[in-house]
Amino acid sequence: MSTHVSEEVREALHEGRPVVALESTLIAHGLPRPRNLGVARELEELVRAGGAVPATIAVVDGTARVGLDEAALIRIAEDPTVRKLGHRDLAPALATGATGATTVSATAWLADAAGVRVFATGGLGGVHRGWSETQDESADLRLLARVGTTVVCAGVKSILDVPATLQRLETLGVTVVGYGTEHFPGFYLSSSGEPVDWTLRTPEEAAAVMRAQDRLGGPRAALVVANPVPEAEQLDPALHDRVLADGLAAAKEKGITGQAVTPFLLEYLTVHTEGASLEANLAAVRGNVRLATRIAGAYGAGTPGAGIRGTGTPGTGIRGAGGAVGGTGIRGGTHDGTEARGTGNR
Repeated sequence: MSTHVSEEVREALHEGRPVVALESTLIAHGLPRPRNLGVARELEELVRAGGAVPATIAVVDGTARVGLDEAALIRIAEDPTVRKLGHRDLAPALATGATGATTVSATAWLADAAGVRVFATGGLGGVHRGWSETQDESADLRLLARVGTTVVCAGVKSILDVPATLQRLETLGVTVVGYGTEHFPGFYLSSSGEPVDWTLRTPEEAAAVMRAQDRLGGPRAALVVANPVPEAEQLDPALHDRVLADGLAAAKEKGITGQAVTPFLLEYLTVHTEGASLEANLAAVRGNVRLATRIAGAYGAGTPGAGIRGTGTPGTGIRGAGGAVGGTGIRGGTHDGTEARGTGNR
């Protein structure tokens, strides 16, 4: 696989400094121009301000890039032909020389391959409403069962079937923890109303769970840290519920089904909340980036060699700006001291 790790990211990984992966679909397809470029720069600056190195991920001219320079960031933000790439699309994109923004699944895959352990995003994909008829669920879920990435998110989009998504994640063996909350966040809302089994209170606790995963070995799966948007910045719950109900009715009336439902509802929410849903989305993303940066720092501080992990397979084609990266196999694993608490043990 042709993957280029930027010199800044490569050096940070080699030196064991914290790195935070950022997806690029938000930049290319989730925000209006020209605001999207400003937000992309802002998120990278939040990572730097927290003492870590940002690794925005995208595919540019057939090369998967972990860490974008300014020119690539501008291209992803401004080029209207940029495609949306899930992890299933990576091989065709690389083979045909395409340029595309990476979704959660593609970003987590590439981050994991490059040895970037922590990834911040807005919300995960999940099981869609009406799954029994459409069998429609996001590729994010299965992919998270295959990578050792810690994903900081604000839950899943509230237009999805949240209880079914949590059940699916459990079935797939993906660990889900609430950060400072006993309820799974609702993306635009601080709470979806669904309980979580585990609650963590500090970045150090999250890092301790990551180190415990390292020591356990066994089947690989992501750690999902569900971080709620602050109540003061969430979308008004009554407005959310009313507009979502109207949007579902409108989709049914227009005969919109399957994969077309999600983009329709997202656009409907943005328009009929007069942009308030977009602001709640951005508030969630900013909070997740800040928390991911703190978790990456805590993990690196307590784990010798953290971040110096290659793919474990020499010759995979993952290369840094100045040379090859991969196959070092150096993984830390010290300290226990996890303070994670189950919901029945507080």
